[in-house]
Amino acid sequence: MSAFEGALEMARRSRRPFSIALLALALAGCTTLGAPGPSTGAVKRAADQNYAAGSIKLVDLDDQVVERVSAFGVSRRFSEVFGDAAPMGTIIGRGDVVDIAIWEAPPAVLFGVTSVDARLAANPLVAQSASIPQQMVGDDGRVSIPFVGTVVVAGRSTAEVEREIVRRLTGKAHGPQAVVRLVQNEARNVTVIGEVANNRRVPLSSRGERLLDVLAAAGGSKQPVGKTTVQVSRGSTAAVMPLETVIRDSSQNIRLRPDDVVTVLFQPYSFIALGAVTQNAEVPFEGSGLTLAQALGRIGGLRDDRADVKGVFIFRMEDPSALDPAVAATARKTLDGKIPVIYRLNLSNASSFFVAQNFAIRDDDILYVSNAPGVDLQKFLSTLSNLAFSTIAIGNALN
Repeated sequence: MSAFEGALEMARRSRRPFSIALLALALAGCTTLGAPGPSTGAVKRAADQNYAAGSIKLVDLDDQVVERVSAFGVSRRFSEVFGDAAPMGTIIGRGDVVDIAIWEAPPAVLFGVTSVDARLAANPLVAQSASIPQQMVGDDGRVSIPFVGTVVVAGRSTAEVEREIVRRLTGKAHGPQAVVRLVQNEARNVTVIGEVANNRRVPLSSRGERLLDVLAAAGGSKQPVGKTTVQVSRGSTAAVMPLETVIRDSSQNIRLRPDDVVTVLFQPYSFIALGAVTQNAEVPFEGSGLTLAQALGRIGGLRDDRADVKGVFIFRMEDPSALDPAVAATARKTLDGKIPVIYRLNLSNASSFFVAQNFAIRDDDILYVSNAPGVDLQKFLSTLSNLAFSTIAIGNALN
């Protein structure tokens, strides 16, 4: 027989207050109090524990911490990661199609065929030219030119190739001149994919297209600018920025390089809100970013009846560069080089609201608010009170 059944049987037999109290205790023993997550103290005790081979660090949010985290965000901007440079000019690549024209001053010695009117061909004052068909640069990076031979053109500018041709013809032709023109660009392209009107490869010209030029060539973003982010990948390096910031800050409108990949994303960020908040949910936010204060506002703020104002936490896998060097030096990193960090904000201090206004929420952050210390006691007393009234009602029914 269970404790509840035994107490109920005793209450039937004795019908005395003692038996009723015993029934209440039995029911209380069968009841457990739930919780939305760890208490403030439990989160604090997580400091220096291990997670994914890294050691968890608890960091109290203040203006200095916010400044370091903000500085790390600035270091991940396009201008800092990729920099900017002068246009590379017309560089010939493998697969490009080039047009080469060679001219010889009169009297022509090497090139006796003219591309001008035949009636002028006999005129010793008219320069003669060689008609060379357009050529595609081979896999070896070379093209073949009559009386010159094979010439390496890949990786060189048109001016460099012109000088090479003239150098080789000197002594063979009379006053040779060469004009090299890039007809079809197949080697210098940027790939644009994602939320754009046309996913395509955009050729780069000698003037050096910038990021916004390439996006415009692909038809622009299909989504609102304020909710769009742009990722630039160059080799093994990638960086992400809001499109709105690139438009507003001209220094982020960097010149692109061949083989860069530009990916346009629509509202790819979100954070998760848990604990003593009005709304537990995964909350998406715009590419332009979100502060902690805005994040709290979007989930309806803290629960007045439950929340511990000293227990607002942000769980994040943080880059070591965003932390105090002294903290980063004593932390063990995860396999991907991150440090598990719990940022703590004490909202009982009025100045913390300014910190919340400046601390940026990142993608995949977990915002957790613990219960106030008195909530568990309040829940226990409420449960005990409900059980007492239920027991009295049962006792009255037995009389």
